[in-house]
Amino acid sequence: MKEFFLENEEFTKKLGQKIGSSLFPGAVVCLNGDLGAGKTTMTKSIAQMLGIEEDITSPTFTIVNEYMDGNIPLYHFDVYRIGSSEEMYEIGFEEYIDSKGICIIEWSNIIEDILPKDRLELLITYENEGRMARLTPYGDIYEKIVEEVEI
Repeated sequence: MKEFFLENEEFTKKLGQKIGSSLFPGAVVCLNGDLGAGKTTMTKSIAQMLGIEEDITSPTFTIVNEYMDGNIPLYHFDVYRIGSSEEMYEIGFEEYIDSKGICIIEWSNIIEDILPKDRLELLITYENEGRMARLTPYGDIYEKIVEEVEI
């Protein structure tokens, strides 16, 4: 585990860019934390590092947005309104997770029971005048990513 204090949005973007530059086809990034803490900003920064030029928006009502114009496909989930993990199977969650794209899942704690064993979890919470970001790796490849992240 590694923690970073994010003074402002620029620090959030820098952290997202560092993470994004280390991701690989099939990577899974789980974003949790306070409402409005920067999960979508983090996703935008990761997408930028993947060469995605489309405007990244939170897929609150569609559950998943697909971005195919970058170096690696990006599947951006927002499961805030999911009632149960079973609903994820209806949208083909397994196909996304087993693909060569990168999956970013906002509010992943809601579907924790169906997340892959190997993944990177990022918790963003408000702290003082900024935010605290905690990276928790699950699996060797994610441990290496976390070790190398500095902002």
